[in-house]
Amino acid sequence: MGYRNVLVAVALSPESQQLVDKAVSIVRPYDGKVSLITLTTEPEMYSSYAAPMLGDLRSVLQEEAQLFMEELAMNAGYPIENRRVAHGEFADSLAYCCQQQKIDLVICGNHSTRLMNKFSCSAARLINTSTVDVLIVPL
Repeated sequence: MGYRNVLVAVALSPESQQLVDKAVSIVRPYDGKVSLITLTTEPEMYSSYAAPMLGDLRSVLQEEAQLFMEELAMNAGYPIENRRVAHGEFADSLAYCCQQQKIDLVICGNHSTRLMNKFSCSAARLINTSTVDVLIVPL
């Protein structure tokens, strides 16, 4: 069975290119689609002094994520169908995106080097709740 619509969850790190390359190698024989998603965190500054700056910080984080995904797409050597910056919980955001885009495989990276962290990685909830196949790539 070939995967034809793959979603790659990327972090803003150079290792994400490995994930994109893996996705391209999987879909290329089937002329499939590759989409990228990254999650940005909400700024954790709730002080009344910082409130006016939160809007600027959100837009900077959003722009940084978009630029990073554009660079990944340029280096992919294959068309990237969609690029999405999501906010919120990892598994929920990916599940929603999978449903909207009819994804049949999600690729995530595991940056953890300690054994216990590998079992409790942020993708654990995704694996337990996903309705599509999930590939975890050690980075």
